[in-house]
Amino acid sequence: MTSSSVCVLGLGLIGGSILRAAHDAGRPVWGWNRSADAIAGAIADGYDVGTDLKAALSRAATQDALLVIAVPMPAVDSVLAAIAEHAPAAPLTDVVSVKAEVASAVAARGLLARYVGGHPMAGTNQSGWSATDPTLFVDAVWVVATDPGVDADVWTRVARLALDCGSVVVPAESVEHDRAVARISHLPHLLAEALAIVGAAGGPLALGLAAGSFRDGTRVASSSPNLVRAMTEGNAAALRTALDEALHALTAARDELDENSTKTLVDAGNAARLQYEQHRRFDIDDITPGEPGWRERLQDAGRRGGVVRQIRSASPG
Repeated sequence: MTSSSVCVLGLGLIGGSILRAAHDAGRPVWGWNRSADAIAGAIADGYDVGTDLKAALSRAATQDALLVIAVPMPAVDSVLAAIAEHAPAAPLTDVVSVKAEVASAVAARGLLARYVGGHPMAGTNQSGWSATDPTLFVDAVWVVATDPGVDADVWTRVARLALDCGSVVVPAESVEHDRAVARISHLPHLLAEALAIVGAAGGPLALGLAAGSFRDGTRVASSSPNLVRAMTEGNAAALRTALDEALHALTAARDELDENSTKTLVDAGNAARLQYEQHRRFDIDDITPGEPGWRERLQDAGRRGGVVRQIRSASPG
C-alpha cells in the first residue's frame, strides 16, 4: 500500500502551491521552509508548516511520505544531505527546472534508488507564499522523469501527485528535458531580459509608448533575478546551444536589414508559432508502470507529444 502523504521542502511559489493543491486534494501534507518570516502567511492560514527540517523529515520517514524538494538549485544539496541523514528510504522527487544536475546531486548522496525527478511547467513572475495558488497547476504540464533504473512505484506516486494537483504528466528523460526547457523556458528568460534592457534604453518616450508586445515579451524579466540565474546557470550547456541558435537567427536578420528586409526571420518565426499553436497532445493510456519495457515506452510516447491523464495500475493502490 502506498502512502498518500506528502512533505514539501521549500514553500515559495511552486512548493507552496503544491502544498495547497495537495491539501485541497485531500492528502495529508506538511511542509518545511528555512525562514519563518517567509511562511508567516502559511502559518496564519492554518497550514501544517514549520522551520524544523529534521522534524519534517523524521515524520516523513515514519509515514512513508513522498518528499518534494522545492528549493532553488543552489540549496538542493544541503536539503539532500538532511534527507540522507533523516529519511534516506523516503520516496523523493523535486520541482527544480533542471533535471540532470539534480539527479547527479541525488546520486552523490546515495538517494537515487528512491528518486524520480519532476518539473511542473507552471509559474508566474511573482514569488513567495503570498503568490501561491492551489489552481496553479490545473491543465499544466508536469514532467516526470523516465531515467534508466527509475522505480515504478515512486514514478507512479510522483505522477499521481501531479494529477492530483490538476496537471497532465509528460514522461521525459532528464537530459532530453533539460535540452527542451532550455529552448522554451530558459532562453525566453534571457530574451526577455535583453528586450527589457533595449526598451528601457529608449528612455521615457519609448517606455511611454510600450504596449502589448513589449509587456508580454518582457513579463518574465520581472521574475526574481536569483531564481532566473539559478535556472539558467544550472542548465548552461543546453542553454548555450539554444542561445547560439537565437543569436544566429538575429544576426542573419541584422544582415538582411542591410537590404531593408526582415523576411527570412519573420516568415520562419510565424511558421514556427503556427506549429506551436497547432501542436496536439495524445493520451498515453496503454502503458502500466512496472510492466516490461514500461519506461522506454513512456519515454518514447512523451517524446512524440503524449501525456498521461490517468495511471494504469496492475493492482489496487
